[in-house]
Amino acid sequence: MDKEPITLNGLNKLKKELIFLKEKKRPEIVAAIAEARSHGDLKENAEYHAAKEEQSHNEGRITEINDVIARANVIDVTKINNDGKVIFGATVFLENLDTGEKIDYKIVGKDEADLKKKLLYFQSPIGKGLIGKNKNDLVEINTPAGVKNFEIKDVKYL
Repeated sequence: MDKEPITLNGLNKLKKELIFLKEKKRPEIVAAIAEARSHGDLKENAEYHAAKEEQSHNEGRITEINDVIARANVIDVTKINNDGKVIFGATVFLENLDTGEKIDYKIVGKDEADLKKKLLYFQSPIGKGLIGKNKNDLVEINTPAGVKNFEIKDVKYL
């Protein structure tokens, strides 16, 4: 059972989702199943089958979250001495050398990753390409959209 790196924020977010799924969503689904069951013949009851499918998805997500929490290796970068190295949890300030665009990403775990929020999965092509590099390094990364060239302008442990 491999440990799953996660930020403290990511762990708290998962715990909140777990509480929601167990205490709010699960009873709603059970009620929907009971309601649909009261409508009679289950073979041709679309509401019943939809509710059962939703229950299956909900229980699967609960199992998945419990698994991640059980394997969680919380990494709090604010407690690590910053030597300019890109590590899990670090915020990396980049300049795209092809476009001149400046962008920053926080390197996070799978359940936290969200590009719109600049949260980059550490196993993604760019995440993998940045981990272990240092401030001022020039980095060439093969992405599905082609090769991208970056300069690491700064690394912060926020």
